[in-house]
Amino acid sequence: MVDIYVGPNKRHWSLHLNLLTHHSTYFESQFSKASEMEHEPPNNKKKQTPSGNLKLDLPEADPTAFELLVKWLYQGRIDDVSDMPVDKKWDYADACQKLYVLCTTLHLPQLKNFAIDQFRKGCNQAGLVPGPEETKAIYDTTAPESSFRKLVSKIAARQIMDPESENDAGTYRMCFEGSPDFAVDVINALRVGVGPKLLDDPTEEGGCTYHEHENGQLCEDSKNGKKERRMNGKPR
Repeated sequence: MVDIYVGPNKRHWSLHLNLLTHHSTYFESQFSKASEMEHEPPNNKKKQTPSGNLKLDLPEADPTAFELLVKWLYQGRIDDVSDMPVDKKWDYADACQKLYVLCTTLHLPQLKNFAIDQFRKGCNQAGLVPGPEETKAIYDTTAPESSFRKLVSKIAARQIMDPESENDAGTYRMCFEGSPDFAVDVINALRVGVGPKLLDDPTEEGGCTYHEHENGQLCEDSKNGKKERRMNGKPR
């Protein structure tokens, strides 16, 4: 057996070693010398608890996410958010987001896919999406190639472009400031989502468009309804 302590409060689980190593190369590497340790003197068994079980600390892991992992290990599945009441769906989606991060650490690709599917379904059924705080947390805890980054950057891009949404690019300022990757991912998502569309050429707009004036003044050409095209500072 393995005694695993999860999170800052060290929530405890006792789990079967063979089950852990069967599903996860991370656990396999952690306990690859378990058989050798059984033959070592007691004072050398640093990874063992007083009960004789192997021990593993996961202080950065989320206990709620780990509980879902344990359910999957012993039952082969996690709960379906579709079976939950509406007021529980977002909390479960949030737990699945944390489960995804945990699965990345523990090298559990199958469960990671289950987690992101439940997250997407939970958001859809709850009618909610991750805000900037949740989005930043995802970028802080996932790798650049993460599918979860692709998902939340596309959600953010959709929120920014939605005419009925109160969100705009400024809503995600903390994400843009915290991760250049987020900015790149959102712009790429917008480019793909909106399709090929060339913006108006800003060098051909009226000359007053980019001028600064006091008290709402306009250039003389703008007042007269004229537009000048300039090259090297001269009319052309």
